[in-house]
Amino acid sequence: MNPAEAIRETYRRIREQGEKPVWIHLIPEEVSFARAEALGAPEKAKPLYGMTFAIKDNIDLEGVPTTAGCPAYEYVPTKSATVVEKLMAAGAIPIGKTNLDQFATGLVGTRSPYGACSSVFDKKYISGGSSSGSAVAVASGLVDFSLGTDTAGSGRVPASFNNLVGLKPTRGALSTSGVVPACRTLDCVSIFSADCATAARVLEVARGFDSSDPYSRPTGQQRAWSPTKFRFGVPSDELLKFFGDESARALYKEAIARFEALGGTAVPFDYAVFRDAADLLYSGPWVAERLAAIRDFAAANPDALYPVTAKIILNAASLTAVDTFDAMYALATLLRASEREWERMDFMLLPTAGAAYTHEEIAAQPIALNTNLGYYTNFVNQLDLAALAIPAGTRSNGIPFGVTLVGPAWSDAALLTTSKELEPPYCAEGYVPLAVCGAHLTGQPLNHQLTTAGAFLIEACQTSPNYRLYALSGTVPPKPGLVFTPEGGAAIDVEVWAVPESTFGRFVAAIPPPLAIGTCSLYSGRKVKSFVCEPWALNEATEITWLGGWKQYLSRKV
Repeated sequence: MNPAEAIRETYRRIREQGEKPVWIHLIPEEVSFARAEALGAPEKAKPLYGMTFAIKDNIDLEGVPTTAGCPAYEYVPTKSATVVEKLMAAGAIPIGKTNLDQFATGLVGTRSPYGACSSVFDKKYISGGSSSGSAVAVASGLVDFSLGTDTAGSGRVPASFNNLVGLKPTRGALSTSGVVPACRTLDCVSIFSADCATAARVLEVARGFDSSDPYSRPTGQQRAWSPTKFRFGVPSDELLKFFGDESARALYKEAIARFEALGGTAVPFDYAVFRDAADLLYSGPWVAERLAAIRDFAAANPDALYPVTAKIILNAASLTAVDTFDAMYALATLLRASEREWERMDFMLLPTAGAAYTHEEIAAQPIALNTNLGYYTNFVNQLDLAALAIPAGTRSNGIPFGVTLVGPAWSDAALLTTSKELEPPYCAEGYVPLAVCGAHLTGQPLNHQLTTAGAFLIEACQTSPNYRLYALSGTVPPKPGLVFTPEGGAAIDVEVWAVPESTFGRFVAAIPPPLAIGTCSLYSGRKVKSFVCEPWALNEATEITWLGGWKQYLSRKV
């Protein structure tokens, strides 16, 4: 698809799924379409050419309201955040502003008057926060990547619960100019994507010193290690917490084994140093930074804050300057102790979140369970570290489990390189990816031909929006015909199956006319083998493109 076509498909999907609760402000479709058309032909100078992205609604986009999850706080910026300007200059197209835990305070994704987001895998479970909408927008296939913020884990926990990559760069690597502060000295802009390669592309564009941001830093010396020979830290068993989630514990052990198989050496380290630093974030005076960010607004609008958010932030008024210095001294001691631990390892490998919670569980214990979610995340910015959350399997309850690689400052690129080595190929070696759109779909009468051939399902997805679908006449069992069309058409629902090379020829030989095997372009841009239809069979066929898929046609017939 060219960028303009991609924009049309993006808004079609948003209409299909509904704007709420993912989006707070959606940019009008025609504005995004015009930006896409204005890009012109692809240029090497635009590394993010035509890519779509979402922006957490505490990051400014010129002319679009910023709310930080609080309607009474709303203002319309006259200038975009520096990081947004860089992305747009590189050819990326913003789609809208996404939901969040109010004032970026929380790891749950439920503390918003605009609604509570859920994991895309099960609506009963939370999405994670505070960058809830940004994560769900990517996980739902609505945008190519998104921006969040991460002060205590908000760019990592939602990535874990939605099977995404979540990059929290080194503090100060990405400008926070144009970002509503949570803890100004700790805040980071984070990146959500489906894979490490995309996160790396966005990071390369977005990073850089910004004199308008007092906490921006010139890029330091890059930390690196061999991606196939490294030492990774693992906490001792007594300091590992999964809060009753034994499925997560087993998946963490599997992740350790995969890193060892890649060439890593697991090294025990004293996690107590980092845990104690994490405890300081909300039990210490850094909560007062959250109050400082909105002090005047909170004083004038005490009823505008979400109840849990108000309880956390307003209680900071009792903290003193003495409390602040005591905590700073404690943190400095922990920082020195952590340096000794770093002598043993290149990076640490941690669970991103020990457990996943339902909306009902969070409602019953909003602060205690939020604290659990921060057990492995809260210390990272305080100790000036970089972190990368990646998928690492699925819990027994169906919610994804993730691990986080935490490295020293300026190890962002090395974390991405190491993690990329673990990403599985789209299709296993020795198999052919095949898109099916009709009688071979899951639950349909010819699906057994795939399973008998030893095939397995890779994904359910859609074609690019350049196809027409027809109900063929006289076929038994009833079958559709998929036809490519250069203009018009739509995205059609398909399943992609991995068929063993050893049985692929026999499977193809059994396909009766007018069907044949050709090549299909998926919505992601990937090209795979697929069922196609010979043109002569369309003379007596019924076009059903407008329904979007074969199963929708069958359900209407019934």
